[in-house]
Amino acid sequence: MGSVRYMGKDIALDSEGFLLAGEDWNEDIAKKIAAREGLDNLNKEQLEIITFMREYFFKYKVFPILNNVCKIVHQPKQCVNEQFLNPEIAWKIAGLPKQEGFHFISMDGKTYKMESCC
Repeated sequence: MGSVRYMGKDIALDSEGFLLAGEDWNEDIAKKIAAREGLDNLNKEQLEIITFMREYFFKYKVFPILNNVCKIVHQPKQCVNEQFLNPEIAWKIAGLPKQEGFHFISMDGKTYKMESCC
């Protein structure tokens, strides 16, 4: 288990870097998780993507279709892959729980899709 430090408090992450308590999430926490994932600065487009992912997840309780994310936030078709490489990184930064039974795969290292597993 890991954590990120925010305002003198350790915010708990699971062993894969997912936020354990979604209510701990805010933009500053997102930036700290992003830094752990190798993204030093979140740009406006990345923040739009993760904000939409959070809103969608809490409304529908499922991961949004990636191309729909891009369409709704008015970004290019592969925006999630372009901005985060692996969509699972965006999911972590958005402070959303790990989706058990699913993972992201890529055949070319550039585009990812979600498939059931385990």
